[in-house]
Amino acid sequence: MDKLIITGGEQLNGEVRISGAKNSALPILAATLLASEPVTVCNLPHLHDITTMLELLRRMGVDLVIDEKLNVEIDASTIDKLVAPYELVKTMRASILVLGPMVAHFGEAEVSLPGGCAIGSRPVDLHIQGLRAMGAEVVVENGYIHAKTNGRLKGARVFFDTVTVTGTENILMAATLAEGQSVIENAAREPEVVDLAECLIAMGADISGHGTDTIVVNGVEKLHGCRFPVVADRIETGTYLAAVAATGGKIKAKNTNPKILDAVLQKLEEAGAKITCGEDWIELDMEGRRPKAVNVTTAPYPAFPTDMQAQFSAMNAVSEGVSILKETIFENRFMHMQEMIRMGAKINIDGNTAVVEGVEKLQAAPVMATDLRASASLVIAALVAEGDTVIDRIYHIDRGYECIEEKLQLLGARIKRVPS
Repeated sequence: MDKLIITGGEQLNGEVRISGAKNSALPILAATLLASEPVTVCNLPHLHDITTMLELLRRMGVDLVIDEKLNVEIDASTIDKLVAPYELVKTMRASILVLGPMVAHFGEAEVSLPGGCAIGSRPVDLHIQGLRAMGAEVVVENGYIHAKTNGRLKGARVFFDTVTVTGTENILMAATLAEGQSVIENAAREPEVVDLAECLIAMGADISGHGTDTIVVNGVEKLHGCRFPVVADRIETGTYLAAVAATGGKIKAKNTNPKILDAVLQKLEEAGAKITCGEDWIELDMEGRRPKAVNVTTAPYPAFPTDMQAQFSAMNAVSEGVSILKETIFENRFMHMQEMIRMGAKINIDGNTAVVEGVEKLQAAPVMATDLRASASLVIAALVAEGDTVIDRIYHIDRGYECIEEKLQLLGARIKRVPS
């Protein structure tokens, strides 16, 4: 198991190329199961979760061809096992996304229930309810979801009583091949859901309303192949912007999409950053200043993302003033703060609210990552700490950030990966 050693105190400056979004790539890879012809997915990030999803497709007998630019051509017509086994699903919850496409295209699926998650419960009941509404027979036994249908799924009205991103994606994919019209209400509006819908449309699906809370799908008999580039990762973009803001530096993030980062960019401007945007780039300049404290309340898109809360808590830890962070999405998402307190951060936690009093500098300490975004916040904390910080259990960070130490080194960070 590797560790990161970071020597803090360097102002970060330079350019960084943003990778494709993992949270868009995973459902799009699952969606290739719907097509009757090969689909080529481009701009995939090189991450462990992507490798796991490709391995899952390969285990099911799906034919994969990867070219020299790491674009993947996927041909689902060779599938011979309609099972997503526990040993793969337990390492990546997004494996549940193959459920809807398999039932819709092949009439059957057996998908392991995902295991627990450090940041809180993420039940799959809504996925199951949606498929049942569309006429699938679904039984949960021995830790597996068994779903099947006689003939095609039927279009249905599916109402989610809580907003669910993967639930929306699963039902959206299933609806593309269902007979008749499906209406998904209280749908997730995230850019990654929109990206999936755009990919499905490129494959011949009839979808409207994506990006709003009501998505309408008119089922078609079959979907064809296409070539589709995955959208840029808005959370990776936000993470580098917050890291550079915390150090008082300047950055140009390239290959990104400013239009899907409004809430984050607005908060960075409140923190004192000068921000300029182009079609596919964002420039942030702190002009050497310390950030100002900013209050944050997480909520579903287009509000401030829960996946950026940890990074902003690290930036607020060294900002001028006092900030209040409220987490409304997950019940256990402040674990990184206990580690930052060990580095000298002044944080008071009460339930789902944290009050952060900015200090001028943090102090290096050995810390441990507990989840993906928590580990990103500890990297930011280490970058603004005096001395050498050792971050353990960084396999979490490798699930969502491609080449994080190389990208930070290009910005001037003193960071290295060492084996434990």
